[in-house]
Amino acid sequence: MTCLFNEICKLRMKKLAIVFILLILILQYNIWFSAGGVRSIEQLEQNIAEQKKENEQLRAQNKQLRGEIEALRNNPELLEEIAREKLGLIKPNEKFYRIIPEENQ
Repeated sequence: MTCLFNEICKLRMKKLAIVFILLILILQYNIWFSAGGVRSIEQLEQNIAEQKKENEQLRAQNKQLRGEIEALRNNPELLEEIAREKLGLIKPNEKFYRIIPEENQ
C-alpha cells in the first residue's frame, strides 16, 4: 500500500510542479510583455525623457522671445528698424527707393 501511495504522491507532485512552472511562466510573460510590463515602462521612461528635452528647448526659446519682446518695448529705434526692414514701412512724406541688382548673364 505504501508503494502505491508513494507513486500517487510522486504523480501529484509532478503535476503540481508543472502547474507551478506554468504559473511562473505566465507571470513572467506578464511582467515582460504586457501593457504594464517592463518594456512598456522603459518606453514610457524614454518618452518622458524626450518630452523633458523638448520642454527645455521650448523654455529656452521662450526666454529668447521674451528678451526680444522686452527689447522691442524699450527701444523704439529697434522697433522702427524692424518695421522698415521686414514690413517695408516708411514715415509720412518719406520716399522709398528699392534698388534691384542686375542679374549676371
